[in-house]
Amino acid sequence: MQSPRRNAEGRPLGTCDPSSSGSPAHGGGGSRFEFQSLLSSRVPGADPISARLRASESPVHRRGSFPLAGAGSSQMLPPQLPEEDRIDLNPSFLGIALRSLLAIDLWLSKKLGVCAGESSSWGSMRPLMKLLEISGHGIPWLLGTLYCLSRSDSWAGREVLMNLLFALLLDLLLVSLIKGLVRRRRPAHNQMDMFFTVSVDKYSFPSGHTTRAALVSRFILNHLVLAIPLRVLVVLWAFILGLSRVMLGRHNVTDVAFGFFLGYMQYSIVDYCWLSPHTAPVLFVLWNQP
Repeated sequence: MQSPRRNAEGRPLGTCDPSSSGSPAHGGGGSRFEFQSLLSSRVPGADPISARLRASESPVHRRGSFPLAGAGSSQMLPPQLPEEDRIDLNPSFLGIALRSLLAIDLWLSKKLGVCAGESSSWGSMRPLMKLLEISGHGIPWLLGTLYCLSRSDSWAGREVLMNLLFALLLDLLLVSLIKGLVRRRRPAHNQMDMFFTVSVDKYSFPSGHTTRAALVSRFILNHLVLAIPLRVLVVLWAFILGLSRVMLGRHNVTDVAFGFFLGYMQYSIVDYCWLSPHTAPVLFVLWNQP
């Protein structure tokens, strides 16, 4: 009969020293090591050295595997990430709505840009659209207003033209300010062949031609006596001019929509601050001196 296997101290593997196994000083570590060695020895072809390595790598023997009960909360919780490094897994409804609106705006603007280039589906209409673009430019309107103001010989005519000049200057100031603050780039399919551009014209939001068309059309309809067909033509000119900005690829749909709104509100500002010989007498006197 084969003798039982013995450990390094000459004791059988199935037995353990009561003084060492139950003492708190040793914590029962030797018994667990002998038990794992006994299990590994029963597996055919097992290596005792590998068994000892697995026993030493067990979570019981790792330092810091189980934190002590008296350890501080800093050892229990993982470190918090900075606020800017966190990923927002639950975006707000407003953020989702704005992203969806932006995606629809870009898709629709590209679909409507049928005159963006000569090779586009409506490329043959591009010269006509560019002529319409010039009709809404700020320089022709400013020069035309100044010329009519210099040739006018009535106080009523000068009052209307003076306020039209004030409205055009207000439009240029507000549009340039908003474009400089928002800094939205023009559509990618746009060709930078516009008539007389300045530094802020490389930005897209809002459409200056559309704001000017809405402002001037409302001004004309309120201060000029026109027949109904002419009034319809003024409204159609403003609407087609705004649509041409998208067809030429100059602006996105939201640029034009906000341009109509801003131009409409600009006239309300001009009407509230209406210049007259009673409210601004110095201005009219200086203009009449030449």
